[in-house]
Amino acid sequence: MGQSSSTHAPPPRSTQRHHRSTTLSSSSSFSSRSELFTFTYSKKDSFLQPKSLSTTIDFTSEIPDECLSIVFHFLTAVDRRRCSLVCRRWLLVEGQSRHRLALNAHSDLVPFIPSLFTRFDSVTKLALRCDRRSISIGDDGLILISIRCPNLTRLKLRGCREITELGMSTLGKNCKSLKKFSCGSCMFGVKGINAFLVSCCSLEELSVKRLRDVTDGGAAEPIGMNGIGSAASSLKSICLKELYNGQLFGPLITGAKKLKTLKLLRCLGDWDRLLEAVAGSDSENCLVEVHLDRLQVSDVGLSALSNCVNLEILHIVKTPECTNAGVVAVAEHCRYLRKLHIDGWRTNRIGNEGLIAIAKHSVNLQELVLIGVNPSLVSIEAIATNCLKLERLALCGSETIADGEISCIASKCVALKKLCIKGCPVSDEGIEAFAWGCPNLVKIKVKKCKNVTGEVGDWLRARRGSLVVSLDACEVETEPVDASASDGGVQEDVVEFPPIVSHAAVSQPNPSTIRSSSSGNGRRVSIFKTRFGFLGGRGRGLVPCTFRRWSNGNSSSNSNGSS
Repeated sequence: MGQSSSTHAPPPRSTQRHHRSTTLSSSSSFSSRSELFTFTYSKKDSFLQPKSLSTTIDFTSEIPDECLSIVFHFLTAVDRRRCSLVCRRWLLVEGQSRHRLALNAHSDLVPFIPSLFTRFDSVTKLALRCDRRSISIGDDGLILISIRCPNLTRLKLRGCREITELGMSTLGKNCKSLKKFSCGSCMFGVKGINAFLVSCCSLEELSVKRLRDVTDGGAAEPIGMNGIGSAASSLKSICLKELYNGQLFGPLITGAKKLKTLKLLRCLGDWDRLLEAVAGSDSENCLVEVHLDRLQVSDVGLSALSNCVNLEILHIVKTPECTNAGVVAVAEHCRYLRKLHIDGWRTNRIGNEGLIAIAKHSVNLQELVLIGVNPSLVSIEAIATNCLKLERLALCGSETIADGEISCIASKCVALKKLCIKGCPVSDEGIEAFAWGCPNLVKIKVKKCKNVTGEVGDWLRARRGSLVVSLDACEVETEPVDASASDGGVQEDVVEFPPIVSHAAVSQPNPSTIRSSSSGNGRRVSIFKTRFGFLGGRGRGLVPCTFRRWSNGNSSSNSNGSS
């Protein structure tokens, strides 16, 4: 790149020493020669001496551009920007070797797009983001980007509200190699998605979040109905998140015969019928991973998923209509299940029956997460005995996971490597069992378990030096109380008095409101908690209340609470 070595040959090695000059010349800030890595030769002393350009040799000029670009790939984004300021050659190589780029997609960006992508002409992964208070680029900017970046393989649009179906249609036509597309908080609606998918024959992953204008006045055309067979035939992953009318994607989902991953997250409407159409009894179905998060789905939908015999990963998160019957159907037919996440939302509709079926049929289970589920010792023992490949286990917010269940896990889960216990009535006695049990255990995390002290953590670390122990026994966390949206629904403006002794308590009291008991018998201090809802209008302030002090910490009486 126009760089040449100095014509002065270095003196013999026996009489000279090499000294590296790390100071940049103030007279020429951006020369074609990289002065940051220049070497000078001195006859007298070992101190760095400034030399003119005629007496320096740029050894970085011997590094090929290909090797320099490989070095840049190991650097962070900040370091790459710094390297691009060293010299013109590094600026050029850094731009040509950059494949990933993220831009603030404001409308002011449009005039700079030609020069920007002249420098970064090898970009294949692009992210365009615009905040809510700014005007995003429109169709002209997106079309210009698609012309300058025909080799895009991944594109992410966030908050680009000025883009319409015209820009999306041109994007699909110009970027034929696009494999992953993700959009969020955009306004092009169903028409934009359809116009984009018509020309995308190589698309493999599609993610849509908070897509606006999906109804078009209640007469929207379903996505994937006309001329989108090529896009549906190549799709392998579909993720729909926070959509008002996500069922419009039904034809696209059912038409994707190679679909392996389906994620439906916090979308409104009934999804049982769509799951029946997707899974049904089709022997060609190849779904491997399914996520159901806060959906209106029941055992009908889970029974339909049981036809996916190749299912390996299943997340059932806060779906109150799902019961043991649906879990049993999945366990009996999906024998390759490796990862299972169940958030029962404390509804007690998924319990021992479903977990025993999992233990009986899912012998390949490697990861199990139970949140808000109350299993008994019988189901825990069945899982520990039959699921011999279980490596990761998380038990959170369970009222029935005590020392007996933890000891059973420690003695029978031989392959267990990671364990997380959160908000369960476990004490030091149960944690001590891991000093001898679970020989392959690498990490154990215990949080918000009131009966677990920091001493058992220190003792366990001393007993098993290689085990990573994470305890919050000595930490007191302050959590905001939101009276508007709790697990039980909308709270009224009333005072709640939880029981004095209850394993079901999941929220920590505010440390500023705790008063110590005057008795020194070392018993746990019981605290009444007072919680208020919203106070008129749109005010969101919560009124703190004073907690009554109790001297007898192990009182067996229960206080009445209202919610």
